[in-house]
Amino acid sequence: MKAIVYEQYGPPDVLSLKEIDKPLPGKGEVLVRVHAASVNPYDWHFLRGKPALLQLFTGIGKPRYPRLGADCAGVVEAVGSGTTRFKPGDAVFGVCKGSFAEFACGKETQLALRPAGVSFEQAASLPIAATTALQGLRDRAKIKAGQQLLINGAAGGVGTFAVQIEREMGAHVTAVCSGRNADLMRSLGAECVIDYMQEDFTRSPQKWDAIFDLVGNRTLAEFRSALQPKGVFVSCGGGGPDKKATELAGVMFGKMLIAPFVSQRLTGVLAKINGADLSTLAAMVESGKIKPVLDRTYPLAETAEAVRYVEACHARGKVIIALG
Repeated sequence: MKAIVYEQYGPPDVLSLKEIDKPLPGKGEVLVRVHAASVNPYDWHFLRGKPALLQLFTGIGKPRYPRLGADCAGVVEAVGSGTTRFKPGDAVFGVCKGSFAEFACGKETQLALRPAGVSFEQAASLPIAATTALQGLRDRAKIKAGQQLLINGAAGGVGTFAVQIEREMGAHVTAVCSGRNADLMRSLGAECVIDYMQEDFTRSPQKWDAIFDLVGNRTLAEFRSALQPKGVFVSCGGGGPDKKATELAGVMFGKMLIAPFVSQRLTGVLAKINGADLSTLAAMVESGKIKPVLDRTYPLAETAEAVRYVEACHARGKVIIALG
């Protein structure tokens, strides 16, 4: 089968399209013939091996697993022993290890059936980005209808889903993005749009009930200054390849250190992919409650260009790898 591989850490140039053996599904796993995949910041972090601590899990000095990609949508080709939820021929989506390939394996617990009304490209956009948005807002921010929410970095993959999810939850959404994305944000349901090139929301007289930060471009003190006294701050990584790990760590460890001593709730989110939430998100797409924003689509052979585009942090919504 054809697959994107990388044998050393580095920029997208180290990616290559190679012919390799088709993987075999293990116990509780599913082999998927990939129709579409999508690119996440997760991918270029793994590609570059940054921050350096990541290499404790991915391989020190060189990647332990030379394939890239996680988000996936396709058709079940085969199932491993003990797999009961899916059968060959089922259209599924979720997370499969090494999804930038013609075939990839995933745990059945991290997959869901693709509704007929949701395209493979739409389904492939959901797993990491939409799950992060759903869990960050529903489980961490716990926003109630009528409350004021600010999303910092609203035009990216997670942000475009977050705006729509909170619109459905009845929150008043303020989207922070570049001016070129203002109309998009309003079309998705944002009531207010702040152009970060023209205005610093941390200096605004308005205070929000919750801030969902997807960029990491402010200090923790600045974020807290924009919150209500009992507001909630939820962070989710952020920043491009040149973002210093110490800056992100400052926000992360700052939350841990001061959280017990302040009235505001300071937390973070790391998506826990599961079939139930994937099914919830797919149903929202099928019913029209949310609509994936698909920025660009690339063929498998141009995966390096797709990763480079996402790495530049200017993508509007999701970037898709289409395999047909």
